[in-house]
Amino acid sequence: MTGWFRAALVAGLVMTGATAMSETSHSILAFSDLDGWEDDDHAEALKTFLNTCGDLRAPDWRALCAAAEGFSNPRKFFELFFRPVLIEDGAEPLFTAYYEPELDGARLPDARFRFPLYRMPPEARRKAQWLTRREIETNGALQGRGLEIAWVDDPVELFFLQIQGSGRIRLADGSFLRVGYGGSNGHPYRSIGVELVRRGIYSAHQVSAQVIKNWVRRNPEQGAELLRHNDSYVFFRRISKVPADQGPLGAMNRSITRMRSIAVDPKYTPLGAPVWLEKDGKEPMRRLMIAQDTGSAIKGAQRADIFFGTGDAAGRAAGRLKDPGRMVVLLPIQRAFAMLPEAVL
Repeated sequence: MTGWFRAALVAGLVMTGATAMSETSHSILAFSDLDGWEDDDHAEALKTFLNTCGDLRAPDWRALCAAAEGFSNPRKFFELFFRPVLIEDGAEPLFTAYYEPELDGARLPDARFRFPLYRMPPEARRKAQWLTRREIETNGALQGRGLEIAWVDDPVELFFLQIQGSGRIRLADGSFLRVGYGGSNGHPYRSIGVELVRRGIYSAHQVSAQVIKNWVRRNPEQGAELLRHNDSYVFFRRISKVPADQGPLGAMNRSITRMRSIAVDPKYTPLGAPVWLEKDGKEPMRRLMIAQDTGSAIKGAQRADIFFGTGDAAGRAAGRLKDPGRMVVLLPIQRAFAMLPEAVL
């Protein structure tokens, strides 16, 4: 999934703040230190791991991937070849979630499907900043140029599709058209949630994606103006190589897996690495995830975004999640010990 812009949903609508980072520390744990480790479905985690394992190029990772193909005991595979490493940077752990939107649409416009998804125009690629969202929507700069990919019936859902950066369009014949991030107009994202708080309509703790959608729909004229407060505008590209029954593409250009793939900060967590997640909150989660995506708001050693799947139900569940906890990266043994300071060794 195209994480950099999708993460604006976390940074802007849920209003997650940045935290100053201190020096990074690394601690090697035992698997017995991982709460709930024995109870997880390690076979499912291994299957997700193998989905991107072949794209890892470092020799130690490649050796592990070769061993994984014929290993009969998934839990023992992880315990034999990895060591859990707790990486901390002084920031409080935070776990959020994201999803792939699914909209109703058509390949051609009609009375119902009137709101287009556009490919990026060539002149926008040549400029650091092109027209603002307001200018694009009000001056017809994209109309009649053959840039339309599809048309949908809900401008509010289209706005949130732009925030997520990718999604599926459900067509009338039951088929799907998948779209991914194709570029932007170069303007920075301006938070709709922050603006609603600034206007005194909601308090910060009340703001979520669903709250914003409901307010815009109850106030269509003011809502349209509110959405244009965000100057940023996202263009799409059609993705044809990913079957509709598989997840969207992550940062490793492979399909991500519901409730097993996470977006991480690759500065701290290598893409493709297994990550043990201990999420607290109302619905605690203890699960082995695979780091297969990134996002501009996903910054820090103890920061992850959980992929909740496709569609409205996944979106509602993802929008409610903002929990503390702990994440522990599983690294090849030699790599794990190499991260420790010499004094510890």
